[in-house]
Amino acid sequence: MNNAMLAPAAALVIWSLIVMCWMAVTRFGGLKTMPRDKLRELLRAGARGQDVERVMPGRVNWAAHNYAHLMEQPTLFYATVTILALLGEGGGLNLAFAWSYVALRILHSLWQGTVNTVPVRFGLFVVSSLCLGVLAVNALRAALA
Repeated sequence: MNNAMLAPAAALVIWSLIVMCWMAVTRFGGLKTMPRDKLRELLRAGARGQDVERVMPGRVNWAAHNYAHLMEQPTLFYATVTILALLGEGGGLNLAFAWSYVALRILHSLWQGTVNTVPVRFGLFVVSSLCLGVLAVNALRAALA
């Protein structure tokens, strides 16, 4: 097994936890600006993140949206790098693509959480998805060998 391939996955887990904290700080800051009666109404109703999102300024929700994104496509990344590591294919270009995927996801998070213009964000998503696609094809090839 190639343990080096698991390092990018671990790094993305750490990054996801950082974004979770960023989301919490941003949301709590946003809650402080809400009118008290509206906040009480939400708390009484057992509000969830989606409920709070409707009454927050858009910028407050950007970190939360990115955290949700980090719980979606990267799950495929975690499975793929695990397969590659278990099959001994976690070095060389596969490792470079894995680190590239992580770097692009971090850039995507920073962009979405601060600037959030869609064309750049979409470009980062597409390029990171291409990295993941290459890794997935290589994982399948290795598994079938």
